Amino acid sequence: MASQVHRVDQHKSAVQGIEAMTLVSNHHFPRHSHDQFGIGVVAFGAQRSWSAVGSVEAVAGDVIMVNPGEIHDGAPVDGAPRGWRMIYLDPAYFASQVSEEFAGPIEIMCPAVRDPLLARHFAHLFRCLTDAQSDRLAGEERLLGTLMCLLQRHGMARPARANFSPGVAKAIERLNLAPEAQISLAELAALCGVSRFQFLRGFAREMGITPHAYVVQQRVRLARRLLANGQSPAHTAIQAGFADQSHMTRAFVRQLGITPGRYRAAVA
Repeated sequence: MASQVHRVDQHKSAVQGIEAMTLVSNHHFPRHSHDQFGIGVVAFGAQRSWSAVGSVEAVAGDVIMVNPGEIHDGAPVDGAPRGWRMIYLDPAYFASQVSEEFAGPIEIMCPAVRDPLLARHFAHLFRCLTDAQSDRLAGEERLLGTLMCLLQRHGMARPARANFSPGVAKAIERLNLAPEAQISLAELAALCGVSRFQFLRGFAREMGITPHAYVVQQRVRLARRLLANGQSPAHTAIQAGFADQSHMTRAFVRQLGITPGRYRAAVA
């Protein structure tokens, strides 16, 4: 069995609204989603991911991308470590940067592409974001250049609403409203007017994950916001609906690859 390799650096970003990370790992990330737009470049190794367009592979030099709320996973090819760098952009900040050129909701079309030009734009932007001495004007130019390249080559208009069935939409609304609150499968099924078996099958078919996996994901998102606001990991675990701090830490690492304490130290 291959030994576990997992190193994550959450960088201090020079821009509020953008997070920057460097990862080296053979960790298998389960199906999850992010609040932000994500864009990165694979430095070495290879990764296989499940996405809305099916299974995709990314190798060294490829650009990897994800939309807010888009379910995906990530596994190393042949179990070998892969390395990549990522930046995550808050959707509101993303929209504010491109609103002069792109009106309305937008979506990234491709989970993984071979695009040397975009990869070069990303490399310059990543250096600016993680260099405390970077010039502000240069950083703004790198950011706009990267976003323009991304959207012109791999962007499209996004539908205003996701096409979920009424029952699943009700369940999602309930889980998003109060992810920290405990709820049973029977309560969710009753909310949707179907049996537990029907609800479970329907939710997993439409969302790609189970209701429990979805609510844990929403709790991790809530925990991220609380930690970024300076809350302690212990208090965050209670506020986000986890049984205890160790439970939160396991879920946090499984989805994001970094401990709550290290995340808080980088972004709070």
